[in-house]
Amino acid sequence: MNDLLMAGGIGAAFGCALECAGLGDPPKLAGQFYLRDFTVLKVMLSAMLTAMLGAFWGGQLGMFDSAAFYLPDTYLLPQLLGGMVFGLGFVLSGLCPGTSCVALASGRIEGAATMLGLFVGVLLVGLAFPAIEPFYRSTPFGSLTLQRLTGLPDGVVVALVTVVAVSVLAWIAKREARP
Repeated sequence: MNDLLMAGGIGAAFGCALECAGLGDPPKLAGQFYLRDFTVLKVMLSAMLTAMLGAFWGGQLGMFDSAAFYLPDTYLLPQLLGGMVFGLGFVLSGLCPGTSCVALASGRIEGAATMLGLFVGVLLVGLAFPAIEPFYRSTPFGSLTLQRLTGLPDGVVVALVTVVAVSVLAWIAKREARP
């Protein structure tokens, strides 16, 4: 029960952070696709960096066993198709699943419409699953990680990803500082 309460608290805090960053507003999210507003990229890069560095250093310092983290398997073709469907829905609604929850909680009708679309899509896939299961399980690659793909040690990958992410954030800051 404590795990559920902690997960709920983390989810509520993340939702609050998304709302404070304006990510429950579809036009703001759409600005990312038109390269006018980089808030989404800044928030997501910051969140991924925080999670990656926390997981890496927490494991290095013996706070937990990061090798015990669950890594889902990669099924390349179904996940590529799913990513394209996700991207299409994101572009059409201006919201992703997380930000649609934020929009709904903020009273935006777009959030309700997107959530309805998500539930209908999940229901349809669930009903069709017996027919699509062979495709769903096709092209298995196990758990793909940058470490597995490159053969580099964890610390090197963490350092490289950190340098790239911080460089992108610095580029965004420089671009946004221009008149």
